[in-house]
Amino acid sequence: MGYIKWLGHAAFEAEVDGKIVYFDPWITNPLSPIKLDDIVRADVILVSHGHFDHTGESIEISKKTGAPIIAVYEIAEELGKKGAKTIGMNIGGTVEIKGLQIVMVQAFHSSLWGAPAGFVVIGKETSIYHAGDTGVFYDMKLIGELYSPKIALLPIGSHFTMGPYEAAKAIELLQPEVVIPMHYGTFDVIKRDVKELIEEVKRRKLKVNVVALKPGEKYVF
Repeated sequence: MGYIKWLGHAAFEAEVDGKIVYFDPWITNPLSPIKLDDIVRADVILVSHGHFDHTGESIEISKKTGAPIIAVYEIAEELGKKGAKTIGMNIGGTVEIKGLQIVMVQAFHSSLWGAPAGFVVIGKETSIYHAGDTGVFYDMKLIGELYSPKIALLPIGSHFTMGPYEAAKAIELLQPEVVIPMHYGTFDVIKRDVKELIEEVKRRKLKVNVVALKPGEKYVF
């Protein structure tokens, strides 16, 4: 039995096949329910793009736990210069970490280094798609067809990413079983209500379970 815990913003802790995965670990974000000292174990750290609210405390977690940071090549180079253990890759590639398949997929955003990306983590228990910061794009349908993610972590804050209207279209393209909204509520400019997404999902008659976690809550699978 595994879980996904929302740590606020786009940060998540997940346990898949007994391995601990951190996505975009900005642990000091305003909504975070934990502190860096609370993290004692990690098997892999995934960083979607080179903005402070996504690189977060990835370096500190890597140094503390020995877990590699997986990121697009240029980000991995930058974080590696600061003492982190890194694995650089690029969009379309797959690496295996302790039995988990980590696929890097595209995203549409900006980044201080390299290209923005999303990740699909594929294990025996489940498959998780973390979209990173992105707008909706039609090749999400291809991500769904190729990797069949059961759980999708999608931004809904608008302004910097897609909002609820676009996220509903992303769900239609991806066809996941479960969607967990992220990247909203952290700041005034991205304050949105999950009910907006739920209404759009209903309007499109999509068969998906929208799980709105509070920071610190877990979805168990």
